[in-house]
Order: sequence, then structure tokens, then C-alpha cells
Amino acid sequence: MRQLLPLLMSTTLLATAATAATAAAPQDTLLQPWSGPYGGVPPFDRASPALLGPALEAGMAAHLAELERIANDPAPPSFENTIAAMERSGRALDRASTVYYIFGSSLSDAAVQQVERDIEPKLAAFRDSITQNEKLFRRIAAVYETRTTAGLTAEQQRLTWLIHRNFVRAGASLEPAAKQRLAAINQSLAGLFTRFSQNLLADENDRHTVLDSAADLAGLPESLRSGFAVEAERRGLHGKWVVTNTRSAVEPFLTYSSRRELRERVWRVFVNRGDNGDARDNNAIIGEILQLRAERAGLLGYPTHAHWRLEDSMARTPERAMDLMRAVWAPAVARVREEVADMQRLADAEAAAGGERITIEPWDYRYYAEQVRKAKYDLDTNELKPYLQLEKLREGMFFVAAELFGMHFVELPAGSVPVYHPDVRVWRVDDRDGKLVGLWYFDPYARPGKQSGAWMNAYRSQERFDGDVKTIVSNNSNFTEGRDGEPVLISWDDAVTLFHEFGHALHGLASDVNYPSVSGTNVARDYVEFPSQLLEHWLPVKEVLERFAVHYRTGEPIPAELVAKVERSRTFNQGFATVEYLAGALVDMQLHLAARADARIAPDAFEREALAALGMPREIVMRHRTPQFGHIFSGDGYSAGYYSYLWSDTLTADAWEAFSAGKGAWDRDMAKRLRDHVFSVGNTVDPADGYRAFRGRDPQIDALMRKRGFMPPAK
Repeated sequence: MRQLLPLLMSTTLLATAATAATAAAPQDTLLQPWSGPYGGVPPFDRASPALLGPALEAGMAAHLAELERIANDPAPPSFENTIAAMERSGRALDRASTVYYIFGSSLSDAAVQQVERDIEPKLAAFRDSITQNEKLFRRIAAVYETRTTAGLTAEQQRLTWLIHRNFVRAGASLEPAAKQRLAAINQSLAGLFTRFSQNLLADENDRHTVLDSAADLAGLPESLRSGFAVEAERRGLHGKWVVTNTRSAVEPFLTYSSRRELRERVWRVFVNRGDNGDARDNNAIIGEILQLRAERAGLLGYPTHAHWRLEDSMARTPERAMDLMRAVWAPAVARVREEVADMQRLADAEAAAGGERITIEPWDYRYYAEQVRKAKYDLDTNELKPYLQLEKLREGMFFVAAELFGMHFVELPAGSVPVYHPDVRVWRVDDRDGKLVGLWYFDPYARPGKQSGAWMNAYRSQERFDGDVKTIVSNNSNFTEGRDGEPVLISWDDAVTLFHEFGHALHGLASDVNYPSVSGTNVARDYVEFPSQLLEHWLPVKEVLERFAVHYRTGEPIPAELVAKVERSRTFNQGFATVEYLAGALVDMQLHLAARADARIAPDAFEREALAALGMPREIVMRHRTPQFGHIFSGDGYSAGYYSYLWSDTLTADAWEAFSAGKGAWDRDMAKRLRDHVFSVGNTVDPADGYRAFRGRDPQIDALMRKRGFMPPAK
């Protein structure tokens, strides 16, 4: 059974779900084993919003029935009849859930959102019914107590430990009254998470900025103008241009637009998502989420939600995470002061030449940073964009996968496997011997109903304890699609993100374990970003740029002098990037350390006061302001855990120095160690042990500080 989340064996739920399961219905399409090639593929061609709710309810019923059989097995508890049996259970629900979550993230409309509002509290009750099943827990506990003496493999011992720990952390040992209250909290939170996410999606879909004339395009490169025109046409605004309310559109606009009043307008629409005092405002929802999380933590025996969340992380405690963040915060803020001074000097020079006299504001930061980059490094990032074709960079990612891990990607013909949208393409992934590794789905473009940002999904986890099951993973982005026949040109930052998310995909594809619960990316939150952040380092490697950063018109490789400029400016603007991110991570942690069950936090006021206490530079806002912080309020996943990117980057910087200080990016021995001890092992080993096995020692923070330019490079 995968992902045992903190979720009473409810006879009402059982009865309701059982009724749903007894009648054969079209939703069985989403429950049946996947058919077709490659061990079966998701039936996207037969899925619809109408099938989602009934399929999920029937899947829950089937899963509960399976678990009841395990719980009531008359045989003494063993790994095989309890833990392995649980791993076999819930397959129908897994299949239906895969389709459900894809609809929610990539095809969300009014029908899908109604399903989410209806089903999420039921899913929360269902999860509670598992982890609070006393008979089942007694069997798990019995196997746990004998795990080291029963002849189990190391992987079986760790799986048993993980499942037992998850049950305990989810309240399996609580008294009945506490279990009942815990279940009520989880159901309430599920509804709140859904409302938060849907409010945010609505603000991203419905709020945008229309540019009425060619004069409004001043400073924008042709690729952006074209993309904004395509978006306007899609919305029926012919002859105009639309800047959508997503990061992939807003950040390039803020970087290149020379129209300051438009920069401010676009910026305000973006930073006020979920914070407009209307029906979509998320502040009251956040206050309730924080209060309920604090109450839940108290029921489970933890001082705060942050202490509960971090117990099973690499950091272990909020204090250790805060120590790392504080160590980086001060030098990052100092660097921001230097960056702002550079920008202000440039703005003052413009004023002296007859331009407007301004003080740098948040909507100016990206624009003037770009001007400073040109002045200091003779680098205009617009010079890079003609060489950064989305399709060529995708080929570059495949090249890296082949060189490091021997993975080869072969695109499948359109229509050979079902997809959920025409934008989606599919590749078969083989190993060096031509044997199937898995499938990779790619969904690159923004559209209405698709959540913003970039992410990786695992549609099916790798496993082999009952047969060799190949993984299916996806990468999802929000690039603006060009006109027919035009290549999609992306920014350097977007190229870095593309490689980052592909790192997650490789983490899933490289998995080589027995049990699905410990497969692929099912690892500690502050470790999962390590493989993905590490892969970013291969983008600027000479061989990748020479082969795949080629001009979209001439096919000429990116000039060596331009690559040299990129390398010289590697730590440029790291003050901004670090503070923008780290402010959110600190506020996330402080919110969850401060939250109490008997008091309601006002998020906007808390954000302002916390940032003031930190000494947040006035020229920067958090990368994700609290009312739009989907990482921490659309679910529990990254709550009190946004620090994870910094923790993981400490590992990343240290690991990259192992390559760069040795034989370089293509060191086959180092790549083998990386695959053997990091990418392939999933959660079968403690991540700290896995890292030590790869690196030969614990990570050191000095590498992180050097990477960000806060320390001199190593000699």
C-alpha cells in the first residue's frame, strides 16, 4: 500500500463505499488493470470527470475490503501476510487516483472541481480508516517487533519500520475520542486544501493583463510578443496581447518590459493572487488550516505541526532547519544590498540623462538586474534565448540521461498510447541493453485549467516483488506555445527548471527496488529535491551547450564567448534568488511554529511582521506570498518543509564539487556511485547513509556558500 498518510474505521464509510462497489458501472474503466503495451498504460482516452467520483468511492471500498481481510487473517502476523499483503492492496484505487490527480492538476474545470470538493473529505476519512484500524495496526506492530529476528532483508526491515512509523505518526495509538477528533480535523483540512487550490487556480486563470497597443510591448523580445499574441487570440482578443497570471509569463515580462507602469500592474496582479479581499481570498482559509494543524499536532503529542512534520525528515527538528536558513540569510541579505545599490546607480544615471527619477521597487528588480547584468558582464539574456529551444533542450536532457545512466529515450508515435490532452507526448525509456525502463510523458504548455509552475508525477511506481513492474513518470511545464511552426524559445531560468524537473523524472526512472512504497521519489521531503537540483548542473556543461544550445534559425551552436559570459555571471543576482526563496521558507516555518489550536493567525499581518523582524529588503517579496503558497496550503506536503530546497541544495552543491573536483561532469565512476546510492535506492536506506555511501562523508555547507557566491571559490 502506497503513501500511508496521516489520516476510524467508519462503518458508515464502509457501507457507503461497499454499495458503490457492488454495481458494475462505467467507472470500472478507471479501476481495472491497465491494458496495452509496456505493462499497461493509463486509459486517458476513456476517462471523464463523471467517472472520477464513483471510481474513487468504489476503489476505496475495494481497498478497505482487502485491508479487512489482512486485519482478520487467522494466521500469525508475518511480513508476507501483513506488510507484503498491504503492498499488494489498493491497486484499483491507485489506478483511479492517478487519473483523478491528473485531471485536478492539468484539466481542471467546473466539473472536476466539484468532484474535488465532494471527494477530498471522503478520501481523508478513508485514510483515517486505514491508519486507525486497530486490528490491522496490531498485526503491523507484531511484524515490527520481530523485524530484526525474522530473517527479513534490509529493504523488508525498512519497509516494515516505515509503515509502523507512519501508522504511529498518524494516530494509530491514540484513544478512541482522540482518533475521532483527528479524523474530523483531517476531513476539514481536506476541504480547506481544495478550496485554497481552487481559489488560486481561479486567480491564475481569470486575472491577466491585456496589452492594447504595440507601444505596450516596448523592450519585449519577439518570442514573448508572439506568445502573448497567441494567448490573446485564444481568448478572443484579436490584435491585442495577454500576459497570463503565471510565473512563466510574468517573470519574463518583468525582466524585459521597459514600461514601468505596466511592470507594476502585472506585478501587482501576480503577487496578490489569493489576496484580493473577494470570494477567492485565501487568508481566512489559511488561518483555519494553521489552527487545525496545530490541534492535530497536539493530539499526536507534538509541540507544533513543524515538529511533527520534520520528525521523519533529514533535518529531524525545526531548530536544525532554522539554523541552516539563518546561516544563509544574513549573507544573502548583504548581497541584496549590493545588488540594489548597483541597480539604483544605473537608475540614477538614467534620470541624469533625462529619464524618470525612481527608487528601485519590487517590480523594478528583475528589469534593472538585467540592465546591471549587461553592464557588468556584457551579457544580455535575450542573447541566450535564440539558442534555448525547448525541443533541443529536451534532447539535451536525454543526452545527459544517456551519458550518466545509460537511459535512451525513443518517442512513441502519436496515438500509440492514450494521452489526456493533445499537447502530451510519450517516450519509451530503455537501458543500455535495450530493455524497457519505463515511459516518460511530457506536457509542456500552459492552458486554462492547468495549475501553474512545473512538476513531476509518477503515474506508476517501479516494483518487482510480485513481478517486474516498470514505472511511468511525467514532466509538466507551463511554457507559452508559439505560433504554428515556430520553435518555443525559453529563458535560461526556465531551462534550469526544465532540467530540475527532469531530475525528478530520472529519480523515478532509475528506481531499482522491490516494494512500491519505497520506490523512486518516495523519500524524505528534504532529500527528494537533491537529485533534481543536482541535474541542473549539467545544463551549462560545455558538451550539452555545444550540441543542444543551437540558434533556432541558423543551427549554429551558442558562441563560446557567450557561454563564458554565462559562467562569469554564474553567481550574479544570487542575493535576490536566495532571499526571495528563503523568506518564504522562514515564514512557512515560523507560521507553523507559532500556530496554536486556541488562536487564529491573521496571515497577512503575520507575513508583514515576520518579514520586518527578519529585515526583509523592501525591494523583494517572497517568491510565494502566503495567500498563494500552494506548496504549504494546498496540502500537507511541503508544510513546514519549504526549507527542503535549501537543505537539498546543501547536498547538491557538495555532490557537484565531487564531480567538478574530480574527472568532471561525465565521470562514469562517480555517476555509477550516484545511481547506486542515490537515484536507484528510493527509500530503502536512510538518506544520510545513502549520501555518505555516495560521497564518502557527510555534506558540508561551505560548498553551498561557494555555489551562491557567498564565499570565495575553493582553491
